[in-house]
Amino acid sequence: VQLQASGGGLVQPGGSLRLSCAASGFTLDHYAVGWFRQAPGKEREGVSCIRSSDGSTYADSVKGRFAISRDNAKNTVYLQMNSLKPEDTATYYCAATSKSYGCYGYDYSMDLWGKGTLVTVSS
Repeated sequence: VQLQASGGGLVQPGGSLRLSCAASGFTLDHYAVGWFRQAPGKEREGVSCIRSSDGSTYADSVKGRFAISRDNAKNTVYLQMNSLKPEDTATYYCAATSKSYGCYGYDYSMDLWGKGTLVTVSS
């Protein structure tokens, strides 16, 4: 049972990236899935979360620029990141929970965490 985030890389300001969170050993369709990021010297912050009902939430800092979605056939959740800024530079992690209150509370109440993928926004 694991989650794997991928899709990070180096992108210029204003550019776009799409991160993927793939699950193995279980199916994501009944799970809430969250994306988090942690920049060097800063605390981890929740970026976006999608509930099993497909309702979603976003941090104020990414609203209008990022979009979370899921593809149950591929057992994957995506984070489309547009209009990237240098302050978006961080290691991005995905996490999941089957709790009914997933996407609420501290760390979106996640309990299964994957390894991160590094996103660097720089010219």
